[in-house]
Amino acid sequence: MSDELGSALALTLKELRGSRGLSASALSELSGVSRTMVSRIENGDVQPTASLLGRLSAALGITLSELISRAEQGDRRLARSHEQPTWTDPDTGYVRRAVSPTSGGPIELVEVELPAGARVAFPVEAYVFTHHQIWVLDGTLAFREGSVGHLLEAGDCLQLGPPEPCEFHNPGRSPCRYLVVIARRGA
Repeated sequence: MSDELGSALALTLKELRGSRGLSASALSELSGVSRTMVSRIENGDVQPTASLLGRLSAALGITLSELISRAEQGDRRLARSHEQPTWTDPDTGYVRRAVSPTSGGPIELVEVELPAGARVAFPVEAYVFTHHQIWVLDGTLAFREGSVGHLLEAGDCLQLGPPEPCEFHNPGRSPCRYLVVIARRGA
């Protein structure tokens, strides 16, 4: 694993799977992640990518930022910048910061830094139970939801449409920073 989360993320995944009465095989079937990979992630043998974590968290019925916050075991009202958990995708260098003080609330804020040229894709399941908005802070973001593409510049804000598989791509030569606002459906 990477950053401050270390083995806490692996343990959190295993605990969430167990609390839902799922075997590793059942989680594998729900997420589309191989059973071997589920076991390797839960044992801390591999650093999962953002895409893999997105598929696993969606199969568990939570957002990726909630998974990260639970791993950090944060249940507070104030999250100082230096206390906000970060996670780095080992494949792309994508850095995700859980800005919100607690997980599981009606709204979550996530700051992302996407390196130049990086691409991160998430399955439709990652968006089924939430509403998302993306606000670009610095750089350029090429965002694709299903077959629809959007080119976003600093200051642009996009509200996502109905759940679709999505891809974040930084076509620029410098990092792109953006804020993702996640609201639970029905909240």
